[in-house]
Amino acid sequence: MTEKTTTSLPPLRVAVIGAGPAGIYASDQLIRNGEREVLVDLFEQMPAPFGLIRYGVAPDHPRIKGIVKSLHNVLDKPQLRLLGNIEIGRDITVEQLRDYYDAVVFSTGAVRDRALNIKGVDLPESYGGADFVGFYDGNPRFDRDWDLSAKQVAVIGVGNVGLDVARILAKTADELKVTEIPDNVYESLKKNQATEVHVFGRRGPAQAKFTPHELKELDHSDNINVVVDPEDIDYDEASEQARRGSKSQDLVCQILEGYALREPKIAPHTLQIHLFEQPTEILEKDGHVVGLRTERTALDGNGGVTSTGRTTDWPVQAVYRAVGYRSEAIEGVPFDSQSNVIPNDGGRVLTAPGAQPVPGLYATGWIKRGPIGLIGNTKSDAKQTTDMLLADAAEGQLSPRLHEGPEAIVEFLEQRNIAYTTWEGWYRLDSQERALGQEEGRERKKIVDWEEMVSHARAIPVCI
Repeated sequence: MTEKTTTSLPPLRVAVIGAGPAGIYASDQLIRNGEREVLVDLFEQMPAPFGLIRYGVAPDHPRIKGIVKSLHNVLDKPQLRLLGNIEIGRDITVEQLRDYYDAVVFSTGAVRDRALNIKGVDLPESYGGADFVGFYDGNPRFDRDWDLSAKQVAVIGVGNVGLDVARILAKTADELKVTEIPDNVYESLKKNQATEVHVFGRRGPAQAKFTPHELKELDHSDNINVVVDPEDIDYDEASEQARRGSKSQDLVCQILEGYALREPKIAPHTLQIHLFEQPTEILEKDGHVVGLRTERTALDGNGGVTSTGRTTDWPVQAVYRAVGYRSEAIEGVPFDSQSNVIPNDGGRVLTAPGAQPVPGLYATGWIKRGPIGLIGNTKSDAKQTTDMLLADAAEGQLSPRLHEGPEAIVEFLEQRNIAYTTWEGWYRLDSQERALGQEEGRERKKIVDWEEMVSHARAIPVCI
């Protein structure tokens, strides 16, 4: 570790908004810098930290959730303080925050569905993939019950979120009960009637956005027969170049080819991946979903696709859109409603795209660059942002805070009767969830009720 330079300057106090991986990595970069002491308060809207790791990763992906161990190590550091169950804009405004901190870093991520503009998208059985993820991950901001009466289901989108949604729909409730899902999710999944799950993408295997591990693990369940039509395995020269240029993409193509060429697997549920099928309309009858219409596409020679004019109507009773996440605006912070990000120059918040920086405000993660990249990509992103912040501090570009002392913000929150949670409170909540899981032979069972989480975190009687 680089030894800190001795300086007479007082510590920088920084507020980081959003306690997911992006915010935690940014906090770590700040407190580990070798130039100046930095103290960070990490604000989180939820009663519990970890953001995407807790509420965006499928419950049957413990390998990915292992990253929590490294995030724990950061949150254990004394220079970092977690303040949860606080909504910026409601409990405290951005302008008020700036009175207590030299700089504010926004890392609020993206949890809502990007729009898909096709006819029928507003039908009652047309769902956002992000909403379904929020349900099965036990996010208290999303529905607690889910209608799973459809026997044939369509998932639009050939990325990992689409795979997660399709896999959860194709698995049985008992397969998932060994995970951390809460009781309400298990009870809904027990009623799942889906026997056919169809995943649709408009381009070919060399353009699919799956990662190899997630694509291959579809076949790990004895209850799922994964199907790919051999006619969907097609490449042009640009596609071949994409394969040669990426080992990961080549593996995706190999796995899809394997699914297409093998003999069918005997299983009660079928999960079919359809490539070169562009969804154009969700079909309805009497106000309910009865099908999905797609138009066949073909490679155009440059890695893109062109229409063939041939359409197919697929009988389905529910459609899930997994076409990407979008971020939401934060009151008091500039927002680009076209790109759904905070306008920035790589880290500094701008008054508008291409305009002037707002002194003392910064962004990192998906709210900065959009919902692209894996969790690990946020590390380099955080470094870019925090390097800018520290450079601005060294050049005297930050407005000095009005309040001194670490307890000033706590006094503000307590005066407003805000039931904030802490890192110590997370340990209490974590212990309770693990105890609930151990009673059923599981590692953990999530508590989904918001007030119950707050009660455990604050060590006060639970009143549900």
